[in-house]
Amino acid sequence: MHSIRLDGAWRVAIVGPADHPIGGPHDLISDEIDMLPARVPGNIELDLVRAGRISDPFLANNTRQLRSLECNDYWYLREFEMPAGAAGQDWDLVFAGLDTLATVWVNGVEVGSAANMLIEHRFDVTDALCPESRNQVVVRLASALRHAQGLEYDVASMSWERREEGLFIRKAPHVWGWDIMPRAVSAGIWRSVWLEVREPVAIEQLYYWTERADRQNATLGLRFQFRTDSPDLDGYSLSFRGVCGDHVFEHEEPVEFIAGGALIPVPDARLWWPKGYGDPHQYTITARLCRRGAVVAERVDRVGIRTVRVDRTTHSAEPFSAGAAVEGSVRVDCPAAEDGHFVFVVNGEPVMVKGANWVPLDAFHSRDAERVGPALALFDDLGCNMVRCWGGNVYEDRRFFDLCDQMGIMVWQDFAFACCRYPQTEPFLAQVRSEVEAVVRRLRNHPSLVLWCGDNEVDMAYASEGLPPEWNRLTREVIPGVLRRCDPHRDYVPSSPYIPSVLHADRDAALRTPEQHLWGPRGYFKGDFYARHSACFIGEIGYHGCPNVSSIQRFISPDSLWPWQDNDEWLAHSVHHWQHRVIYSDRVRLMVNQVRELFGTVPDDLGSFALASQITQAEAKKFFVESTRLRKWRTSGILWWNVLDGWPQFSDAVVDYYFGKKLAYHYLWRVQRPVCMIVGEPGRGNYLPLIVSNDSLQTVAVHFSVRDGDSQEQLLEGALAVPANQNWQVGRIRAFAGEQRLLLLEWTLDGERYGNHYVACHPPFSLDRYRVWLRSIARLPRSFEADDVAA
Repeated sequence: MHSIRLDGAWRVAIVGPADHPIGGPHDLISDEIDMLPARVPGNIELDLVRAGRISDPFLANNTRQLRSLECNDYWYLREFEMPAGAAGQDWDLVFAGLDTLATVWVNGVEVGSAANMLIEHRFDVTDALCPESRNQVVVRLASALRHAQGLEYDVASMSWERREEGLFIRKAPHVWGWDIMPRAVSAGIWRSVWLEVREPVAIEQLYYWTERADRQNATLGLRFQFRTDSPDLDGYSLSFRGVCGDHVFEHEEPVEFIAGGALIPVPDARLWWPKGYGDPHQYTITARLCRRGAVVAERVDRVGIRTVRVDRTTHSAEPFSAGAAVEGSVRVDCPAAEDGHFVFVVNGEPVMVKGANWVPLDAFHSRDAERVGPALALFDDLGCNMVRCWGGNVYEDRRFFDLCDQMGIMVWQDFAFACCRYPQTEPFLAQVRSEVEAVVRRLRNHPSLVLWCGDNEVDMAYASEGLPPEWNRLTREVIPGVLRRCDPHRDYVPSSPYIPSVLHADRDAALRTPEQHLWGPRGYFKGDFYARHSACFIGEIGYHGCPNVSSIQRFISPDSLWPWQDNDEWLAHSVHHWQHRVIYSDRVRLMVNQVRELFGTVPDDLGSFALASQITQAEAKKFFVESTRLRKWRTSGILWWNVLDGWPQFSDAVVDYYFGKKLAYHYLWRVQRPVCMIVGEPGRGNYLPLIVSNDSLQTVAVHFSVRDGDSQEQLLEGALAVPANQNWQVGRIRAFAGEQRLLLLEWTLDGERYGNHYVACHPPFSLDRYRVWLRSIARLPRSFEADDVAA
């Protein structure tokens, strides 16, 4: 018996500002207190929906009803019994997620408090428990909004979303309202709760890192700390046994103190590689703490042996676009510029990053656990080798990182700060220091975790008003200070994008950094802003796409399905989270304008509009990935925005909240294969270059063909061996400035067939003609049903 789960049925009392206050846990037994059934893990809004007190927040304009809940306090109660044999042991009460300002009692005894939704909280409840009788745990969650109203805000602090109430409160930043998420300032016990025995002897810390790794040998570094109730440390030793398939290594280390370290040689090590570059091998390492030959404590970790570094400069290079077609077969990837680069190097090999941003899985985070597996399956299927955990979110749980480890998906992890200038007071800095330490200690052994990042766009929030980002002590002092102590062998960048001191005086500095967020004018996706930029690595880039009609019908009421103009429900789901219209944020019109860019007109019925919007998004995102691959290594990666919505909305996601795939999903699947055929732009010439991009560590033999999409005439055919990690032009096709045409590309690699397409010439295109093309595009490998697109 090591733990007792306390998930499941709880009860909750709601106390509003005008209600008679509850003095403490003893008041909850009164018949006058209205207690509702509650679930843990859970959110108060979901409890209220089940109780019939509010309507589904995701329907129509119903998110606006949530504001009335923000000033309430919530009192959660659960009774439980301790099992036989519980007496005489030390017990911790552990909350994996408390949202947010919590006070905790056990049997009427206050055992602790918390003020951070984002991290685990642990309380010693040994003296408060009654092992022989029924026990009661009570949690009070105070109103975060009312608490925020009592604080003082320095004039240097600000929020781009005009949500200053969230600056001090350590909730996920998006809950106050964001351009991709509704305002849902929730409360609840949103992750699991359990009682856990605190053993007198245990391995408290094991930190693994790869000291060196090559194709023959590796050296695994470790630091350890254990606890013991014995003042005598004689006779202790640590043994390690690592198993990866049929490969085994063993090591024994005598210890003379509770903390220390070692270097473990691993001959013929099986390395962890990101997707497309090799297998993500992991070792199951069992560590045993022994005393005089007897095992007194044991711990099991999954460890990947790999080295990772980020080779980066402080400036970007000059704006650049891929070259025009030339005759013959020739290598066409571009060496990284000495004066501007941002390259992930894994096990000594540069990696071309193709991935996406990870945004909140749900507006109500108690539902995250049921969505994380299906969500990561989408990333895996799409061929993403990196996911960027965006700073407006929560920190994901262990299962997320375990799956990334297994799938070979590298993780770029922002700390949970976004688009604000945060307080710099000493108490707030101390709170952040504790948060960062908790997060780092929990995640640092995952091989998929390749980069810590201080925040999302906070440097931009400083530089946009001419202020130096170095003033931000969170990312220049507090966070790197914790990382130097707790995870010294992993790279760190202060912000995304990071604006160094040499650039901050320029208000457009974010477009001169090596890593950039390319949002810009949101105009034609092949315009100069997207086609000729200076980014060495693209951390964000996106394009809107309407959800499937069947999905829209699930969150927009029948009377508001069409038209889109002057439509409050469409506006609410696009996302306008303010109460006043003086703040302009019409992302529906943005989506409409992007359709007009490609087709010259906007359809006047919902089905045709959804199709036109999805085509526009799909062609745009396909181009973003293809153009990045054609700039290899001048641009070494792209993290597009985004895979999956966290609530029903009109957005940049390629899969809607209900897991309905948009057309862009299918196009991105094709262009993110490790080996892909791409048609480049004509540039200054009259020919379209046909390029094979090989993002793998193997020389590949490719047989290819190119057909005209209308006549089915074969325009080009051939075969070529493309060296590892290179781009090669394998041919060219004559282009005419006034000729719109569809090219269908197919290639065979190791017996598997693949496909891609290219739409030549300039807009406007005919939607009717594209409908015909779509049938041919859909039949390419991997095929999909054209009639299902946007339906």
